Amino acid sequence: MKKGYIYIALSALFFSTMEIAIKLVATEFNPLQLNFLRFLIGSAILAPLAIRHLKGSGFSLNKSNILYFLLSGFMCVVVSMTFFQMAIVYAKASTVAILFSCNAVFVIPFAHFFLREKLTKLSLVSLVVSVIGMLFIVNPANLTNIPGITLSLLAAITFALYGIIGRKGSIRFGYSGVVQSSFSFLTGSIELLVLMLITKISAVAHWLTSVGMSTFSNIPVFHGISLGTMPILIYLGVFVTGLGFSFYFLAMEETSASTASMVFFIKPALAPVLALIILGEAITANVLSGIILILAGSCITFISDNREAKLVKLAEARKITEQSIDVKSAHAR
Repeated sequence: MKKGYIYIALSALFFSTMEIAIKLVATEFNPLQLNFLRFLIGSAILAPLAIRHLKGSGFSLNKSNILYFLLSGFMCVVVSMTFFQMAIVYAKASTVAILFSCNAVFVIPFAHFFLREKLTKLSLVSLVVSVIGMLFIVNPANLTNIPGITLSLLAAITFALYGIIGRKGSIRFGYSGVVQSSFSFLTGSIELLVLMLITKISAVAHWLTSVGMSTFSNIPVFHGISLGTMPILIYLGVFVTGLGFSFYFLAMEETSASTASMVFFIKPALAPVLALIILGEAITANVLSGIILILAGSCITFISDNREAKLVKLAEARKITEQSIDVKSAHAR
């Protein structure tokens, strides 16, 4: 168990520095290019752990699971993380970190509508408290950064949808989180590379520029990689994306899914502090209030998840006991 908490601490640390590291090289790389590079490296780091999980499972690639990985990779790498990368260009690293951490809140209604999961009173309270926290951070009365806020929320919402796709895949195919992430990161990186190469076609590049989308025109693949940017790129790919997710899944193995989710409760509190120290981003009273509310909402979610898990275990134990009694009664007759 102690080992599990060490994994949680390491994962939380790496995830909390993600936005800061991206901010440091945001001017050196195209947002989609950086996205591609870090997830390609991350998938390679996760691969050994994924292979270990697949040993003896009879795993084989077929049309169904290839389509699943293509969909999950597209939603995570191409859609959600593109919004995320763009958000960091327009908003403070601390703001993006806090709002992106709310992806767990968006999972609650999505799980209800797409997976038919029960909405408990605690999960609804968590949702309301976290939304109020987001409103404190966004501060609708004084909106000065609409693009950054919008992109941050879109990143969180689409990452929540990626999580729902992952749950469906887990139910259907029985894949662990590390297997799903490793394959999704790889397929998503390949899909993003194809799109990047398409933007290099002169007609496509000219059209994107003409409609005001020059950021997506003629996207480089390796341009910008130098001795100066290599350390941050390695940190993002190996430590944040690769080891960050590896430690998160190892924490799940050592503890439980709900306990490992503490990573995303620590991040909204730790990331702004690190952004203040490294980037000099001030923490305003509104942001501090929002952080406290989001942490409270996350804690309520944690309590709700633990309660539901205990109820499921009790129901299973009761069922086993009843079956045992039935067997004994049958033998007695």
